[in-house]
Amino acid sequence: MSLLLSGRTKVVGLLGDPVAHSLSPTMQNAALQSAAIDAVYVPFHVTAADLDSAIDGIRRLGLVGVNLTIPHKEAAVSFVDELDADAQVVGSINTIVNRDGWLIGYNTDGPGLLRALQGELDFDAKGKKVLLLGAGGACRAAIVALGRAGTDWIGIANRAGERAARVVSEFESVLSGTILAAFTLDEGLLDKVPDKVDLLINTTSVGLQQETFAFPVENCVRAGGGVYDMVYGRRLTPLVQNALSRDLQAADGLSMLAAQGELAFSLWFGQKSPLGVMRKALQKVCST
Repeated sequence: MSLLLSGRTKVVGLLGDPVAHSLSPTMQNAALQSAAIDAVYVPFHVTAADLDSAIDGIRRLGLVGVNLTIPHKEAAVSFVDELDADAQVVGSINTIVNRDGWLIGYNTDGPGLLRALQGELDFDAKGKKVLLLGAGGACRAAIVALGRAGTDWIGIANRAGERAARVVSEFESVLSGTILAAFTLDEGLLDKVPDKVDLLINTTSVGLQQETFAFPVENCVRAGGGVYDMVYGRRLTPLVQNALSRDLQAADGLSMLAAQGELAFSLWFGQKSPLGVMRKALQKVCST
């Protein structure tokens, strides 16, 4: 892909730690080129200590906006000027839009997740039981999206069990129609989860470097159920591989990455991303 940059080229980007693994630049730049928009998407490695300054730099440098990834989705809420209504409920953001120096935070992760689950696993959340691994910003977005979609029961398992309990306490009143439960993410989880779940979702960074969980978390899923790993890469994550070997439906986070990216694109540029371009760009790079 060739990009011709000029003094008029607009800039969007990604703030995260790490960002070297990210495929967002690949898919976003493909969409920008396809839509003939004079803009470029750039990854920026930003540590937690520099997040405040980096977000202020969005307005000072005139960036159109950014995405946010691990570990900044929750902390960034404090550094924007306004939160979209859904982002207020979720308490984390993955997208910032710069409106003439006024920074607005959005969260496209939840809607992107639902699109991905439907497309990859043919999963309808209504009436289902879902177990989420992790209790960070991606988990929070998933809870709200799944709860609003009619999920009956959502479990949150985190290495620090007290953090999972705080998330449950926070969202119980918001999602009154969904039963929420907190667990510690350790080997005892397999015995503590009441009945096996319809879907397991990994919202942690485990698997980013092809590492595995210390125990077979996929055993929490009923026969014929599904596993969705928000982690993605050029190879299937160990969690997805293990799930497939147990005849479960499984997919990694590429589909969610594309879906949430299309939503962010619309927020930045006021038009839809060219249909299927982001997903095709991801598939191409992951097949090489």
